[in-house]
Amino acid sequence: MSKFLKTMLGAAAGSLVISGAAVAQDDTIKVGVLHSLSGSMAISETTLKDVMLMLIEEQNAKGGVLGKQLEAVVVDPASDWPLFAEKARELITVSDVDVMFGCWTSVSRKSVLPVIEELNGLLFYPVQYEGEESSYNVFYTGAAPNQQAIPAVDYFLEELGVEKFALLGTDYVYPRTTNNILNAYLQDKGIAEEDIFVNYTPFGHSDWSTIVSDVVELGADGKKVGVISTINGDANVGFYKELAAQDISADDIPVVAFSVGEEELSGLDTSNLVGHLAAWNYFQSADTPENEEFIAAWKEFAGEERVTNDPMEAHYIGFNMWVNAVEEAGTTDTDAVIEAMVGQTFPNLTGGTAEMLPNHHLTKPVLIGEILEDGQFDIISETDPVPGDAWTDFLPESAVLKSDWVELDCGMYNTDTETCVQRESNY
Repeated sequence: MSKFLKTMLGAAAGSLVISGAAVAQDDTIKVGVLHSLSGSMAISETTLKDVMLMLIEEQNAKGGVLGKQLEAVVVDPASDWPLFAEKARELITVSDVDVMFGCWTSVSRKSVLPVIEELNGLLFYPVQYEGEESSYNVFYTGAAPNQQAIPAVDYFLEELGVEKFALLGTDYVYPRTTNNILNAYLQDKGIAEEDIFVNYTPFGHSDWSTIVSDVVELGADGKKVGVISTINGDANVGFYKELAAQDISADDIPVVAFSVGEEELSGLDTSNLVGHLAAWNYFQSADTPENEEFIAAWKEFAGEERVTNDPMEAHYIGFNMWVNAVEEAGTTDTDAVIEAMVGQTFPNLTGGTAEMLPNHHLTKPVLIGEILEDGQFDIISETDPVPGDAWTDFLPESAVLKSDWVELDCGMYNTDTETCVQRESNY
């Protein structure tokens, strides 16, 4: 058994002990942790469970919240999307949690969404996503498309001179919606439709030889090809191995990934991946005092070999904002905390300040990182903080929509008709 797999199994086993040991106490504030600890997404989500336990432990050492200790209630939805909804309902109605931190994939978040809206729960979602959503009961601490996908495409166009694009994604809502946005954006930028290759594969997909060959063939006319990757979970292992097997370097066909960070690379031989890119809002290599302190605390908690990544920073920001909002509201009541959350600010780990906006999205800098041989990233591009946009400007039906939970009390306000509407497909 590999060291990486042993680490993953050990982390999952540890979480079960924590969950099983949780005892109902009237004098604790319960925090639900809703991340896959088994299945195809465990490679990414187990670390998010671990960082939540660290943050809770640190807060308890400071005296807790409202004079009470925090109690983690950990569940394993096991990369099973309907099970996310069941576990969310269990956390709220049985475990009586005051807040949940969780989900990675958009399909898991959308599974949870009707449950927390029905029960007026509260979810902090820490991963980049496709936008096209704004729920009263969710705070989106990961990137919207204008904070990751669009800037990454701009980098390919402006800095690397990419002329043809392969949009490769896992077959679920986040890649499909993101690629719809990027397809429209690329054509708006003058890229011909026939110069955009789109392909989707199942979770856990492992045979990449034909797809990678198709990407190579896309550049047979000599035009520069770039890959925009929305591949999620352990399917990335096979994808990057196939790139290496076909001797494709970043100079030949650069890849920018939206779901590959330090944690995913820690399980790979990265020697053949040097130069490929990722777009996030945080990298472990960020050189700031705040990040140095966070990394030291993480390694002390989880082990010297463990790495940090972007969704961990999103949980770090979201958790600390939630703590401050609860203290400000003087209660864990959902409505009071949601009201107190908007306008919260907290230092991010890259040297700036995150702010929670009325659309329940954060301001975030956009970073492009180049993969190094040690599995870390050299930050080669960084922007000022960008306000997250719940509704893209590049799809006609979305360009007229606005989210504002303060003045408009609506996540989907049509600026043409000046009415608040709902879109069933979001749920």
